[in-house]
Amino acid sequence: MSKKEIVMSGIRPTGFLHLGNYFGAIRNYVRMQDDFECYFMVADLHSLTTHPDTKELKANVHRVLAENIACGLDPEKAALYCQSHVYETSELYLYLNMLAYKGELEKTTTFKDKVRLQPENVNAGLLTYPVLQTADIVLHRARYVPVGKDQEQHLEMARNFVNRFNHRYGDVFPEPIAFNYNDELVKVPSLDGSGKMSKSENQLATLYLADDDELIRKKVMKAKTDSGPIEPNSTKPDYIENIFALMKLVSSPDTIKKFEDDYNNCVIRYGDMKKQLAEDMVMFITPVREKTNSILQDEVYLKKVMDLGAEKARASAKATMQLVREAMGFNY
Repeated sequence: MSKKEIVMSGIRPTGFLHLGNYFGAIRNYVRMQDDFECYFMVADLHSLTTHPDTKELKANVHRVLAENIACGLDPEKAALYCQSHVYETSELYLYLNMLAYKGELEKTTTFKDKVRLQPENVNAGLLTYPVLQTADIVLHRARYVPVGKDQEQHLEMARNFVNRFNHRYGDVFPEPIAFNYNDELVKVPSLDGSGKMSKSENQLATLYLADDDELIRKKVMKAKTDSGPIEPNSTKPDYIENIFALMKLVSSPDTIKKFEDDYNNCVIRYGDMKKQLAEDMVMFITPVREKTNSILQDEVYLKKVMDLGAEKARASAKATMQLVREAMGFNY
């Protein structure tokens, strides 16, 4: 049997996942865990660059683990672990920092954005964020990294660091590449028609996996609509296109066809469409929310999940660091 390719991805521990996280990332992770050797890491160290206060961290880490497991990630199949539990990360991060230059780090788009948002807290960790991200990936000698467009620049930098290391010390790391089963990543539109769902923007326009039934209904009913098309087969305005896009994620093909036909025949009733969408969203989110809540009640189980994941991740990290130290000449 041929060895499975290695996949690595990081999950931010900023609490509450939403529909965009599910369709944009988690659904792919669930599929990958059967096809690849997967390392899915909760990036708790990364969060220190912007959230130095760690009071909420444990609750956030527990929630993000519980929600990912409720969505179908299996801790027996994939290594689901916390970044801070794998001490080798810090060692590799240090070595890679010697290969990263101030000029290139300052040019990173995410760094420039963060400096604008928090001019008072431009710490070294923020500057070297792409280096830590590279350490996370190459610690497992991962080939594939499931990331969205916004992370492509970081992956490009990771390849630069890897090539510099391999060039200077000998071939240890494969070049990591973005991978998402050739499908376009699903962008889940926000309910207010102004872009995609996001943790930080408008919370009423975002459906969270933790929302209760009433809140889901309330948010969906607030979605922007108009008085409907005047001519048959009209082009849909983007905010109406969004409602159809959301429906395609959770409703049955028959339901979608009914409302498409109603739209094309100028008899669509948006109130009915939103009611239907709300019920289908409730049907979709409720089992995930209930399963998450029951996992959150069981701290012993969560501890077991983290220990199991850390054990797998540390075994992989230890093997890599042995090669790294030998390549660098730290074998005296």
